[in-house]
Amino acid sequence: MSDGVKPSSKGDKMELLTIWMLIGFLFAAYAVIANDSVQTLGTWIASNNDRFHWRTMWAAASAVLLYTIWYGWYMNGGDISYGRLNKIPFQEIQWYHAAAPGVLLILTRIGVPVSTSFLVLSAFASTFVLEKMLMKSMMGYAVAAVAAYAIWIVVSKILDEAKPVKEEHKRYWRVGQWITTGFLWFTWLSHDMANIAVFLPRQLPVDLMILISVVFVGGLYYMFREGGGKIQNIVIEKHNTRYVRSATIIDAVYWLILWFFKELNDIPMSTTWVFVGLLCGRELAMATVTGKHKFKTVFPLVTRDFFKMMIGLGASVAIVLMIHYVIVPNGL
Repeated sequence: MSDGVKPSSKGDKMELLTIWMLIGFLFAAYAVIANDSVQTLGTWIASNNDRFHWRTMWAAASAVLLYTIWYGWYMNGGDISYGRLNKIPFQEIQWYHAAAPGVLLILTRIGVPVSTSFLVLSAFASTFVLEKMLMKSMMGYAVAAVAAYAIWIVVSKILDEAKPVKEEHKRYWRVGQWITTGFLWFTWLSHDMANIAVFLPRQLPVDLMILISVVFVGGLYYMFREGGGKIQNIVIEKHNTRYVRSATIIDAVYWLILWFFKELNDIPMSTTWVFVGLLCGRELAMATVTGKHKFKTVFPLVTRDFFKMMIGLGASVAIVLMIHYVIVPNGL
């Protein structure tokens, strides 16, 4: 018998699982902040860049972020997912779990508006839960598109979004935008935080919460320094999104739709699909009803966003099928 002590295979396994958990968490934290957060903060950034330094906006967004995660942690017994993971129990993190946000990082860097909920949670969820997520997200896209279409028909008859806001009214629109963005940011975070929390234990100790807070604020700092990144282009290229009045209305509608679906049930959904649907309905309303923009100009923008969205869905489906039928056919 050898005098040497062989390393514990159980200990090695635990160390490896911890490494995959850390990699998955960091990838997901960066990708969620760099990808999905722009849907929430994009119009706010675009319409305030010329008035506020990006560090001021970063500090404001960070304050809401910290309040959201610590409030959720306190009210939910150490769980920052706000109950979104009730149907997705904690699992030992394997390499294929960590690979999902890695794919998300790649798609984010090339400017694809990916559904983080699908791409990340598909590696953990059962096919039953994934089906429920897909149905809820499709409903979210449809509701957002129809609601935005109807709302902007009414808005176009009340005011001209492209017309400059009167100087005496600018302050009120600015305050209104900051308020609506704050509520939207909180609502979105309380929903999509599950895409990061899925890599973590469901009850987090205080010291780990402090570390998580630092990582989140650091990721947000990078996003603001980069001006929103490539996904911000999807917001900027839409008509009038740089104007504070248009940005306020977009944020208010987006917040109300997200709040409705958040309260509907605890099944996660794609907030990306809701956001793209909202912009789609708005653009089509402006093109086909108000006549301000030609349909042949708007249609390529709408179809391109939808096509990119389908790329993300295809990647998500491929991941879940590979995990369920190739990597661990007897798993989940």
